[in-house]
Amino acid sequence: MRKLTGAAFVSLDGVMQAPGGPTEDPTGDFGQGGWVFGIGDDVIDPVLGELFNPPYALLLGRRTYDIFAAYWPFVEGEMAGMGSALTAAEKHVVTHGDQPLDWANSYRLDGIAAIRTLKDSDGPDLLIQGSSTLYPPLLTAGLIDELVLMTFPVVLGTGKRLFGDGTPSGALSLLDHRIGAKGVIVTRWAPAGQIPTVDHPHPSTSAAEAERQRRMTEGC
Repeated sequence: MRKLTGAAFVSLDGVMQAPGGPTEDPTGDFGQGGWVFGIGDDVIDPVLGELFNPPYALLLGRRTYDIFAAYWPFVEGEMAGMGSALTAAEKHVVTHGDQPLDWANSYRLDGIAAIRTLKDSDGPDLLIQGSSTLYPPLLTAGLIDELVLMTFPVVLGTGKRLFGDGTPSGALSLLDHRIGAKGVIVTRWAPAGQIPTVDHPHPSTSAAEAERQRRMTEGC
């Protein structure tokens, strides 16, 4: 069985859209692409080195695949080695479309059942990059083993969020954390079941509280 890790750059308000550049994903008129590079931090490179230490396989949504496929096979200079490594890696693309997947070692998946089958197979561990739409259904299905979040000290206000519509409630267990000199916080989390609940030790029984609850119920 393969381990499935989701790794994402996120802002303090949970936005993960277009961290790498202004043209990466301007969907919804998002105009703050490239926000990661305005901060940077020495804590990031070691984490990325661990995440992209072969062997690994990528699990991508179609939009992220298109972004990667238009960039990494053609990159030159100091990033050419990373481009070659990504080209050599398995790339499993979740899509219901029939567009060709021309980047070498790319494979089509048509939904959660196919991801579950892939996860149960032998092969390198799976790493999600980008692909915000994958997180809600994968968390609902219990298929994510670990989250690695690189949280930057910025508030973006708008944009695609890591925990978007359809994300189920649940608890997380903190496995590790690191703090960079510029305020980037790297955390590793494992899903930990349902949110623990406890009875309120001193519930209010005052008439004022009853009236407050009545007003809230009526939308006042």
